[in-house]
Amino acid sequence: MSCEGCSGLSGFRETATAVERGGAPAARRDAYFDNAKYLAIVLVAVGHAWEPLRSDSRTVTALYTFVYAFHMPAFIVMSGYFSRGFDASPARIRRLVTGVAVPYVVFEVAYTLFTRWSDHAPDRDISLLDPLYLTWFLAALFVWRLTTPVWRLLRRPLPVALVVAMLASLSSSIGDDLDLQRVLQFLPYFVLGLCLRPDHFGLLRRWSVRLAAVPVAGCALAVAYWSVPHLGYRWFFHRDSAAQLGVPSWYGPVMTLATFGCSLVLVACFLAWVPGRRTWFTALGAGTLYGYLLHGFVAQSAGPAHWYAPAWMHGPLGALTATVVAAVVVTLLCTPPVRRVFRCVMEPRMEWAFRAWESRPAQDGSRNAARVLSGSR
Repeated sequence: MSCEGCSGLSGFRETATAVERGGAPAARRDAYFDNAKYLAIVLVAVGHAWEPLRSDSRTVTALYTFVYAFHMPAFIVMSGYFSRGFDASPARIRRLVTGVAVPYVVFEVAYTLFTRWSDHAPDRDISLLDPLYLTWFLAALFVWRLTTPVWRLLRRPLPVALVVAMLASLSSSIGDDLDLQRVLQFLPYFVLGLCLRPDHFGLLRRWSVRLAAVPVAGCALAVAYWSVPHLGYRWFFHRDSAAQLGVPSWYGPVMTLATFGCSLVLVACFLAWVPGRRTWFTALGAGTLYGYLLHGFVAQSAGPAHWYAPAWMHGPLGALTATVVAAVVVTLLCTPPVRRVFRCVMEPRMEWAFRAWESRPAQDGSRNAARVLSGSR
């Protein structure tokens, strides 16, 4: 997804071509994708920091709605884009297990134990089938990536994925196993990523598109402000059926299409303004999986630590403080020292667990779908 004018596009095409041919990516990482991942993970952390302040400010809630409309869709589209070479070979399955399944198990257990304290729920069970808090994304990545060969085989995968998401929004009987409701409703974004080519992202770097993104984003923010009394942001969570949101069933398919279109436009606006050159935060893009999974422990500590207790935290200064602190914390969690400490659980090699004939390194450019957050090792 990287280009900055013509010069940036050429470098991105070289990397993308290697991916499409099934070869290893170039040693030089693509700055555009690292920039996009870092900026998106900052928005994820800031969104979590705003949650306790939603009831105090219509402006904060509008910004929250605006950000939630595109930050996870952007990650998921990139996940799909870098999953195009997944063919379920032993090497790729191994990378899927070590880079997605193992971190999921580790952090599902860790978050369960931690939230027994933070949520005052000492009897909370450890369940690997019911993703807790941030771990839903790893469960979803595992499912989406395993189904990649199927979507690559279909003639019209995106319409099929949209139909699946629309049908999911009609059903209240989908249980909590692997957070399947959210997996199915977010599925079209992943499948869209599978369908994209480098040239599509080149179009986003045109100045005409970048300029048009400004008024479009402004209009979206105005709509978000208007929607606050209606709790419009709940549709962007994609974790409930229409009935569970207290509306007629036919709302589900309609809102599935509406939110998909809205999110798609805002993802394009976001990606259009992501810098393609190297910046001070480019290197941090390789550690966004760490920032994503670790910042949740900080966010979950806010309640027991009474960080939002002071009255001034519920005014403009408090919202600004929460924003800055969240951005700084997640930035620190993406740095190399943190990555070195937690690599053993985030990106374990686990040579001992696999047969020798399965030990060849994966040849697809992404190495596994989680690299959208963490970058290749």
